[in-house]
Order: sequence, then C-alpha cells, then structure tokens
Amino acid sequence: MASYNLFLLPGDGIGPEIMVELKAILNWFGAAGIASFETESGLVGGAAYDAHGKAISESDMALAQAADSVIFGAVGGPKWADIPYDVRPEAGLLRLRKDLGLFANLRPAICYPALADASALKRELVEGLDILIARELTGGVYFGEPKEIVTLENGEKRAVDTQVYTTHEIERIARVAFDLARTRGGKVHSAEKHNVMKSGVLWKQVVTEVGKGYADVTLEHILADNCAMQLVRRPKQFDVIVCDNLFGDILSDVASMLTGSLGMLPSASLGAPDPVTGKHKSMYEPVHGSAPDIAGKGLANPIAMIGSFAMALRYSLGQIEAADLLDKAIANVLASGLRTKDIAAAGQNAVGTKEMGAAIIKELGSLAR
Repeated sequence: MASYNLFLLPGDGIGPEIMVELKAILNWFGAAGIASFETESGLVGGAAYDAHGKAISESDMALAQAADSVIFGAVGGPKWADIPYDVRPEAGLLRLRKDLGLFANLRPAICYPALADASALKRELVEGLDILIARELTGGVYFGEPKEIVTLENGEKRAVDTQVYTTHEIERIARVAFDLARTRGGKVHSAEKHNVMKSGVLWKQVVTEVGKGYADVTLEHILADNCAMQLVRRPKQFDVIVCDNLFGDILSDVASMLTGSLGMLPSASLGAPDPVTGKHKSMYEPVHGSAPDIAGKGLANPIAMIGSFAMALRYSLGQIEAADLLDKAIANVLASGLRTKDIAAAGQNAVGTKEMGAAIIKELGSLAR
C-alpha cells in the first residue's frame, strides 16, 4: 500500500470543520488498504497571525515544501480586517503559491445531475456542464511591482497595482490548458483584454503561438468581460478556459455559481515538474472562502474540500482509481437527495457538515465492496 505525506492547513472560519471531514476520508482510505496518509498540521491566515504575528510561519513553510502535497482550508474573517496589509490572512495563501511555484490553478465547474435545479440558471443551460478553468497563479497584478499607496504633494493618495507578464509565464500556463483540453473536449478559450491592456496583447500573441503546436485542439480568443457574460448566457460552449491571475479569479467565481454553490467546487494548484523525479509541488483547496457567518455551526458543505482531495489523488499522487471512487461516492450521495443548506431547495431538510461527510464515507464503503 502506497504511503503519502500530506501537510494540512485548516486555516480560519469553516476551514477546521471541513478539514475534520477530510481527515475521516483519509482514515477510510488507509483502513480500506487503498493508500495510507501521514499528516502534519500547521497554521495559516488569521490563526497563524494570532499565534505568530504573520500569515504563515517559516517552520510551516518548510513543512509545506517537504510534503507530497498541501491541503488548504480557508483564510480570513472580520477579526483580522484591520491588521497590516503584509500580514493579512490572505498573505499566507499568496506566499504558499509563490514560494512553492504553484503557477497553474485548475478550477473545475461541474454540475452534478442531481444539482441542476440548484443552479441560478435554467436546468437546460447547466445540465451536463463540465468546464475547467486554468488560471495563471503566480504572476499578474497580484504580484506585480510597484504595488503601493503613496501620498502626492497635493495631499491626495494614489494606489498602484502593476500587471506584469512575461512570455515564459504565459507559455507554461497555456501548455497546461492545451494539454488538459486534449484529454477533454479539445477546445481552449483564452480570455484576456487585448483591446485595452498591453498585457492582454502579449497574452493573445503567446497563446496563439503555443496553440500552433496543438493542431488537435481548437483555440478561440475571447475578451474576459464577454467570457463572463457568456458563462451565464451559454456556459456549455466552454471546455477549458485559460486566463491570467486576475481574470481567472473572477471568472472561476462566476463559473462556480453555475453549479449551485461555491461550497461544491474544488481546486488544484500545481508547480512545474521536477526534471529528475517528475514530481511537482502542489496545493489543493476548496474555492469557497472562510464563511465566518456560519463558522462553528456545523453547517458548512465539506464537498469542495473532499473533492479537492480527489483532485490531489488524481493529479499529484497517481491514485486515479481512488480519485474516481471518491468522485463517484460524492455524486451518488447527491443523487440520493442528501443536501447541505447551501444546496438545499426551499423547504428541503438539510444535513450538517458531519452528516454529509459520514454519508460520503458510507458510500465509499458500499462502492468498495
């Protein structure tokens, strides 16, 4: 039985609650003899700031570097709204992405058949939806310099965020998108704003050049604002969408609501493969935030966290059959009618975090027999 080392960073808000359910899943896989998981846990975000005065400690960064993969919960909340910018909870997440070299963020938007009516859109628009957004994660406006607020001579303040991309940064995320499209529907939409942004002009040029090496994949360019509109107008026209850091952040949240709830969507953040071992740094996290309004109430949907682990099994740990098993267990539980509050229909009884986690483990047992 293969063994893996996972570093768990529950974070803030509902992060610790959904991480408990993931640990139960890990224990099930070990008890079933499929794979064993050694875990260590650390602090990130507001929890780390309260303990160390920073969003993640050096010792926890070292553990993240050494792990086979990092599993991340969520960070932030009103408690830390007024702390210094460089130690805000989100700074821990950004540092993990940057220091681990996690340049490729994969965010699937899949509408389970049982949840087609939970979407804000009509069933016929979302039933069968399967989109994958490949977001560049370590460049762009979130990391560009200068990034500052300065006071001018007249007393006014000026804020500056810099959008910077190089050919190399665009090429590598484009290749990820084209490679993924080859395994899916064979279509890539590249979303940018070449009409008003020089970085968009370069983005379009580079993606076009990369696309010439993928004759079997169709490439379409789309302005990012039009992409957002088309996602709610006719979402099933998309297969893989590749975009920069900022537009990827926005478009993936738009896509998430097509599925019924942010609480349903997992994500993977991958680094470049090691030239010797072929292994890559990776981090997996639910797309939803820390949801401080429901933290501690046992209401959080753990499916995005559990689905993120399924992506870890698939993309980092080489456990494809185990990933398929976990994905099928989630789909079957939803098909049975079980719902947490965020995906429940009006008047429908909803279960809590623990009940949903337990139902998925029970279904895993049934499928494994």
